[in-house]
Amino acid sequence: MISFKSDPTFYPSPKSAMRGKPEDLAYVACLYEGTGIERPDHIAVVDVNPSSPSYSKVVGRVELPYIGDELHHFGWNACSSALCPNGSPGVERRYLVVPGLRSSRLYIIDVKRDPRNPEIVKTIQPQEIMEKTGYSRLHTVHCGPNGIYVSAFGNGEGEGPGGILVLDHYTFEVLGRWEIDRGDQYFSYDFWWNLPNEIMVTSEWGVPNTIEGGLKLEHLKERYGNRIHFWDLMKRKKVQSLTLGDENRMALELRPFHDPTKTMGYVNVVLSLKDLSSSIWLWYKEGGKWNAEKVIDIPAEKGDGGLPDVLKGFGMIPPLVTDIDLSLDDKFLFVSCWGAGEVRKYDVSDPFHPVLAGKVKVGGIPRHPHPSGKEMSGAPQMLEVSRDGKRVYVTNSLYSSWDNEFYDGMKWMIKLNAEDGLTLDKDFLVEFGEARSHQTRLSGGDASSDSYCYP
Repeated sequence: MISFKSDPTFYPSPKSAMRGKPEDLAYVACLYEGTGIERPDHIAVVDVNPSSPSYSKVVGRVELPYIGDELHHFGWNACSSALCPNGSPGVERRYLVVPGLRSSRLYIIDVKRDPRNPEIVKTIQPQEIMEKTGYSRLHTVHCGPNGIYVSAFGNGEGEGPGGILVLDHYTFEVLGRWEIDRGDQYFSYDFWWNLPNEIMVTSEWGVPNTIEGGLKLEHLKERYGNRIHFWDLMKRKKVQSLTLGDENRMALELRPFHDPTKTMGYVNVVLSLKDLSSSIWLWYKEGGKWNAEKVIDIPAEKGDGGLPDVLKGFGMIPPLVTDIDLSLDDKFLFVSCWGAGEVRKYDVSDPFHPVLAGKVKVGGIPRHPHPSGKEMSGAPQMLEVSRDGKRVYVTNSLYSSWDNEFYDGMKWMIKLNAEDGLTLDKDFLVEFGEARSHQTRLSGGDASSDSYCYP
């Protein structure tokens, strides 16, 4: 009998993952870029076990050695995709792969030895990444069945094209650029896949030279992307692109359905140049071709004073949908409105006809208070949904130079209860001192960390 035992946090299907042990800890990217404080960023460890005496408290951290990384999205070295037919044997969910968005540096952080006190075991310098891939400004991390994939915004000069690089599963060596034939793809942002169908999808924000200095209205029409791209995952070749409306800009987060038999998913568009609305689009394959259809439209609201300078000429509050997350059962889509200060929950049992199933207000330009009574600066931005779909963890930093244009002070994490509708947990409010908070990863995995090869 074979004695090999796989990581117990790996699940062959999303259904089995939903039955797994609830998360005990959350790892949160905390950054100082834009605050005026010259300190290295860190990963904070938050106790999220309601039975624990330190529930909702920061119980550990790992401080990075350099100033100016600007931590953003990060991910695991390995996940449930290891159980795919072409998965890597022997890997375990042990390391966080943490990129610096501004520095283009990569940290490998071990959380197994002491989950509350992680430690850096490897640092990959930007010079090595540039030399081997030509890419800079690292963003999204996904654990594939045969390697670790990392997206990048652009090249060493801060222009395009951006793309994806790959790390070795076992040594974390930078192997090189992923794309063989990118066609006319230039802008880059997010990526994800349907592994059994050998499909990758990528999205567009803008090149580093456009986004790093903050939002400039004159850049919106030409310097921000509005397309998604479909790739042959094995041939590493772009096969089709779709434009999500000529008036729309910033096609960001990609959420493919977790059930691998469903070749469809959602993407959010941040801003319409026509009316400042945001939208959610469903992309799907039909008749051998990819299609995209707008299925949610969130309008801008009238602003009653207190608008940031960049919006004063409009007199409106745009919703600014900056993140979405899909529950593992593919039934609910969670949407953050960073301008309006809202998180929405949609029932997407019928993917083409979402139905609003809940909504909470906190922070935002209107400054909705927390149910504890605390005034909240900033707004819901990054969402992380637990595997069972009952909890949503929310942090509020978007990007340092953009944060400074819209809000003052952005240093919190909240929790939403999503089992029945959507409500704010008044007993869960984590503050990170002077550091801003971005992405969260949950111990054992979450709704945006793992890919599955079995329905």
